[in-house]
Amino acid sequence: MLYDVPGRADPIISSDLLEQWNQTIQDAYDRLGNWKNRFFTLDPSSLKNPVRAPIKWFGDPAEPAFCLDEPTAKQLCDWGVPGRHILHNEYCEYRIIEKPDATGKMRPKRVQVTTELREYWACIAKFDPVAVRAMVENVLGFLPSWEALYGVSNPSLLSPSQREIAFSRRVAGHGNKQELVSAGVPEQPTGALNQDNALFMTHPINGLDDLLYIVMFGAAPYVIRTDTGLKSAIREQIFRQYNVEGLACRHADPAAAMGAQGAAMNGQTVAFDNPLGMYILSFNHPVFRYQDQAVPEEWIRFSRGEKDMYQRLEFGPSDTDEAFLDDIVVEVGSDIKPLTGGFQVLQQIEIGPIIVVGESTPVAEDEYVILRTSSEPIRCRDAGICDRIHQLKQQYDNAQKIGRVGPRQMGVLS
Repeated sequence: MLYDVPGRADPIISSDLLEQWNQTIQDAYDRLGNWKNRFFTLDPSSLKNPVRAPIKWFGDPAEPAFCLDEPTAKQLCDWGVPGRHILHNEYCEYRIIEKPDATGKMRPKRVQVTTELREYWACIAKFDPVAVRAMVENVLGFLPSWEALYGVSNPSLLSPSQREIAFSRRVAGHGNKQELVSAGVPEQPTGALNQDNALFMTHPINGLDDLLYIVMFGAAPYVIRTDTGLKSAIREQIFRQYNVEGLACRHADPAAAMGAQGAAMNGQTVAFDNPLGMYILSFNHPVFRYQDQAVPEEWIRFSRGEKDMYQRLEFGPSDTDEAFLDDIVVEVGSDIKPLTGGFQVLQQIEIGPIIVVGESTPVAEDEYVILRTSSEPIRCRDAGICDRIHQLKQQYDNAQKIGRVGPRQMGVLS
């Protein structure tokens, strides 16, 4: 089975490149060998009478909200590159584009949202520099220099592995790939293309391997023994059993894992439908209003995929429009607030992979995974990530103090 490119966003990709993308998927799957069982397959065409599973979640980062509070989460997530690189880990990243208004003040103009996998872009960049350059032009509207993509003037002189390292250093980050880490590639890209814009996802947790892992991790009939027999295990017991309680504190991982576990309890095999990718599944745009009207349709621009498989959204006025993003308000019930950044947009976006499950089959007794862990609530505020988020908050506060000019104090004449 050959997967098409994510979202079928690049139909002109050659058959050789498509094979390389499928090899990338296969390699990531093979590295997760400990989680292989009959309840997950990499071939959706092998499923009998497959149906789609309703697995999706909201795109706004959960961790800063439970570590601190929602207003602070919004503040930190909207804080440019630092906020994105540390906090955007729900398989959805964004960049706020600012422009000067008539007075010269910089204001938010629109939000770029992406769910595209870094591994796909890195794969194309590794084997076909011309193709990846065209993809960037298609997304950003200008042809990037070879230096911006690879840090060299002629990437065709590099080997494929050298191109992968160079592209990852400038545009993609290392994605927790050991070969790239060993080559000195930083966690996040150093170049401007994917910092000034949300070209594709770069947070290491938003990777292909993590996506495969969390679905494969969940795809097992986890149960506990009770006086009346076996009973389906709950989220806390499953994540606690494998010492990954922190994953239960996000939107994405519990939704993906528990959806897969529910299918396995029915004896159903789970698969990523073709094409494998991460998609924007819904956008509740009616909550956004401009001058007491629905926002103009041209302010909602989906791309990078066929309908129902979009991987990119640009939301807000264009450069030729006099309006700005913060001229829009968000109306949720009686709560009306100005739209000032991307966090509020992601709160209205549902994302997820397209998951399908096969027919139900009997689950053999030896296939059940019996857990013996506590069902007590997981205390998300105690998660290790909270220390890093508190540090980010302190950095943010310090930056705001540095950015302010204090009142001038007059000296006392003697």
